[in-house]
Amino acid sequence: MMSQIVALSIFVVMFAFIISGKVHRHIPALVGAACTLVLVFLVCMHSPEAAWKTLNLECFLNGEFWYAPGAAESSSSGINWSTIVFFIGMMIMVEGMGIAGFFRWLCLDLAKKVHYKVAPLFISFMLLSAVLAMFIDSITVVLFMAAITVELSLILKFNPVYMILPEIFCANLGGAATMSGDPPNIIIGTSLGFTFTDFLFNTGLVVLIALVLVVLFYYFRYHKKLKSGGPVDHLSGDLDPAKAIKSKPAFVSSLIIFLVTVVLLVTHAQTGITVASIGALAGVLTLVVFNRHSGKILKGVDWETVLFFTGLFVVVGGLEETGILEILSQFIGNISGGNPIVMIMVILWVSAVASAFVDNIPFAATMVPVIRSLSATSGVELSVLAWALALGTDIGGNGTPIGASANVIGCAIAEKNGHRIGWGSYLMSAIPATLLVLVVCSIYLIARYL
Repeated sequence: MMSQIVALSIFVVMFAFIISGKVHRHIPALVGAACTLVLVFLVCMHSPEAAWKTLNLECFLNGEFWYAPGAAESSSSGINWSTIVFFIGMMIMVEGMGIAGFFRWLCLDLAKKVHYKVAPLFISFMLLSAVLAMFIDSITVVLFMAAITVELSLILKFNPVYMILPEIFCANLGGAATMSGDPPNIIIGTSLGFTFTDFLFNTGLVVLIALVLVVLFYYFRYHKKLKSGGPVDHLSGDLDPAKAIKSKPAFVSSLIIFLVTVVLLVTHAQTGITVASIGALAGVLTLVVFNRHSGKILKGVDWETVLFFTGLFVVVGGLEETGILEILSQFIGNISGGNPIVMIMVILWVSAVASAFVDNIPFAATMVPVIRSLSATSGVELSVLAWALALGTDIGGNGTPIGASANVIGCAIAEKNGHRIGWGSYLMSAIPATLLVLVVCSIYLIARYL
């Protein structure tokens, strides 16, 4: 009992500091991890074995961590090193693509193909944000998309806010479609043994339906406000896509690495190459190709998020080892009365509301063992609960300016260029679209799986 009280107290205090935003989120996560290891496992439980199990370091010596032919890839409780290794590798790859000028070239080339007309550009950039976010972290997608949008708005004379807001939404929406698109999906996939194609043919299908509706929603909402813009006769030489490419050999190499990574992700269920190996390979190849810029690339990796992941998994491991998450799963089962429809709706909508106000990464990490236990006790398919959790955490983050890191980045870029996006403006744009997508997801989950 005492171990449960201490573990829960550590988690609540950690979460409170994360929500407050007064300190970088990796600090309370690491402090919480240290307290969990010492106070919960060693002092209260007198169990060094539980501490070692949560650290999960032996997984690196397990061959199935790197190569698991014919078996579902899964992580034991504790630190999910598959998520962390994959995340680091993908961030290194993205940094290399940025140095090569890939993202700037892609945006400018697309703008050129639509002849710099604002309405086609508006639709194209929404779709591009969603597609890129299926494979690349949405923060990176919004960072480049918003910057290019502001630059084009100065030439084409339109308000970039009306394009940045839909780009943010579509990036978060696209991230829900695949296992690699959003950190919560990586956590869910590696923890529960789901593959890239599992996500693509389950969450990906409903995201495609929702994306069509979202593009139509934003087009009819903002296309009149963008009418003041239009093509111009003389464009700046800086908008030439060819000039965005810093080095053709580096550009081609980064594109090949990206395409190989995508192919490996799509086929990893058949090849047995785990996501940890794919991330490590992408990172190593990028560092080899960009060896002259390796220092800059490694510096560009979001190491604070890596530390945040690590500490978070330890704290959640404390909740799992002490049985707190088992109690939570029983509570959800009780309030749903064992009704699968109610259970799925509770997970979807509670995840969405929570993710609109708190970081969806710790929420997803906390809920993974909960839905695993809930599935075992209720008989509801684990995969269905997983898709509800993934969709809720990914889409709910769109609801407020602080719901996802991509939202914060997009708003910051707009404000830096003299276009402040207040809470009122953001909510009026995002809430209707978020509710629309959640309703679509609710109908989809019930119609397809129940």
